[in-house]
Amino acid sequence: MSESNRIEYKRELTDSLEREVVAFLNYHDGGIIYLGIADDGAVVGLDAVDDLQLKIKDRLKNNIKPSMMGLFDIVREERNGKEILKVIVAGGLEKPYFLKKYGMTEKGCFLRIGSATEPMPNDMIESLFGRRVRNTIGNMPSPRKELTFVQLKIYYEERGLALNNRFMQNLELLTPDNAPNIAAYLLADENGASLQVAKYAGTDRVDLIENRDYGRCSLVKALTSVLDRVDVENTIFTKITSKFRKERELFHSVAMREALINAVVHNDYSYGATPKLEFFSDRAEVTSMGGLPYGVTETDFFSGCSVPRNKEIMRVFRDLEIVEQLGSGVPRILKACGRDAFEVRDSFIRIVFRWQDHRTPQVTPQVTPQVTPQVVAVLRSAERAASAGELQQSAGLKDRVHFLKAYLEPLVQMEWIERTIPDKPRSSKQKYRLTEKGRLVLATHNREDA
Repeated sequence: MSESNRIEYKRELTDSLEREVVAFLNYHDGGIIYLGIADDGAVVGLDAVDDLQLKIKDRLKNNIKPSMMGLFDIVREERNGKEILKVIVAGGLEKPYFLKKYGMTEKGCFLRIGSATEPMPNDMIESLFGRRVRNTIGNMPSPRKELTFVQLKIYYEERGLALNNRFMQNLELLTPDNAPNIAAYLLADENGASLQVAKYAGTDRVDLIENRDYGRCSLVKALTSVLDRVDVENTIFTKITSKFRKERELFHSVAMREALINAVVHNDYSYGATPKLEFFSDRAEVTSMGGLPYGVTETDFFSGCSVPRNKEIMRVFRDLEIVEQLGSGVPRILKACGRDAFEVRDSFIRIVFRWQDHRTPQVTPQVTPQVTPQVVAVLRSAERAASAGELQQSAGLKDRVHFLKAYLEPLVQMEWIERTIPDKPRSSKQKYRLTEKGRLVLATHNREDA
């Protein structure tokens, strides 16, 4: 792999690093700088890599304007038995970026032309500055002035990190006027934002079973709650043969996680919209509001171009290791689900996860979901029509919400039990009865236990 418009090699850390980084920030695709590799691609390696990582982070933080925190990542790698550093730089939304020492001038602004870094002409500097995106959550004041961050501090402490008295400045949670910004509001203990989760009985949005907001708290806590909910929904089916047992997820868990994190990081919060997750009988959909960031095309997006819309949130997620590596989300989703899973519109980006095994598979003695004692108890109680409360009691479960999500709803969706009043799922007289599929499951279980 040779140097290109997105790749730069450096044998060692030099004074020109910031200049190369500025050029990639001003390039719509961003780029990668490899330290420890010569111009001809030969790996020479680096010494004292830990110290170099800290030095690079400090230089990029203090020597480039506007702030690029949240727009870069420093990754340690080994090539041919030697250690190198990979500095990943995303394209920024606040172009032109420049060297703080020289300001917004030809000596301070640079751009990438082929594999070279060149000074930016004055007319381009003025043009980019005139189009600069100012309506970002870092520049917009929070609707609440009094904010607390107990939850965020706990998450940082769990990672062995501490937030000092200047953490709002350090994490860029203040506007240029020194007031809490929208990013601070979203990460605070209490706010009016939430991540929406909806569930439907069929393949469309007609029969709503559940509509829940995860939030009014720190965005980190809200995302964690939604990821936990996804784990519950991701029912694992087991294929039993005479020789082995193989488990398969309902949907690709790693790709789903990346989609949810991407939705939170790239959502346009400037007008109050929030990400949402929707479950249907045949698929799940993750929707991020706001479409592609300014200046990013679909070609850029699918080729791996990384332009975080909310660099402040990206910075926090990187600190907490929620995001593993800058720009890694979309490639992972593409690898697992393909390009057809994406729906890119002007106002939103949606990723569709089709069930890998249909939620209502054909039940035979050879292919069945895992049958736990609680499932057996519910099926036996449903041999005579019973209410949800009666089925829960038979399973010996005390948490009603857990019973509904982890047992009752999946059994209905797999057609092992059915509603006695199917057209009115929320009826107070609703009961549940065993289906023919359910009887087959019970019969199979009884034979295996005999």
